[in-house]
Amino acid sequence: MVKEPGGRRPLVSAVEAVGVGVGGAALAWLFIAALRMVPAAVAGAAVGAAGLNGAISGAKGIYQWRRPHGWVCWALDSTWGLISVAGGVVLHLVNALYPSSYFDGMSRRTNRHVYEGGFTFRSRFAITFGNVVSAGGGETGLRGDSPRVVRRRRLIDVHEGAHVLQNRSFGPLYVLGYGAWLVLAGAAGLLVGLVMDRRNWRSVVETFAYYDNPFEYWAYRKDDYWPPHGAHPRFVWKARR
Repeated sequence: MVKEPGGRRPLVSAVEAVGVGVGGAALAWLFIAALRMVPAAVAGAAVGAAGLNGAISGAKGIYQWRRPHGWVCWALDSTWGLISVAGGVVLHLVNALYPSSYFDGMSRRTNRHVYEGGFTFRSRFAITFGNVVSAGGGETGLRGDSPRVVRRRRLIDVHEGAHVLQNRSFGPLYVLGYGAWLVLAGAAGLLVGLVMDRRNWRSVVETFAYYDNPFEYWAYRKDDYWPPHGAHPRFVWKARR
């Protein structure tokens, strides 16, 4: 039997995809049933997203089944962290338009998916939804051992890894908190920028809405990259010594 590029036999991948997909859908159904009063359409979409995440993740072999941590990650992705994971499923579908962008070398048995290329909101910036990291390679790629590539791989492991952890830890609170901060702090930044630094108001807005977002602050500090190069020096959070 011919092996896949990642070294697994197709039958093994298919069996894992079916098992993880069905199991994920069942976990989501039990979780939603316990919450009660969830609209049927929302419940169906959630169960479907959990099943698709499980099927894709099983086919790619990302979960570390030999460690308890891997089972916990799968369970959280199928329940508590499902809102952002559903966004990750959409990101998989969008990234299907980017040939050969999936990077198996940083995905298999790491409890996450990494795309070397793929969709992003801004050039050179990786994005993470649920357990899916897109555009991870930026301008350098993720292959080889040059200092820039090593630094980029660290960003995936540490910064984007922090976002995956945040979603699994805070679930819907992460999604709502991040989104609320983005909108409200962005509006405040626009007002401050127009009043105090009209020439660089865009940088002020970006700093308020994105860089000063507590979830981003956590990820940047964990990656030992604070203050970030693109942040407005006057309005970025001051790091403690």
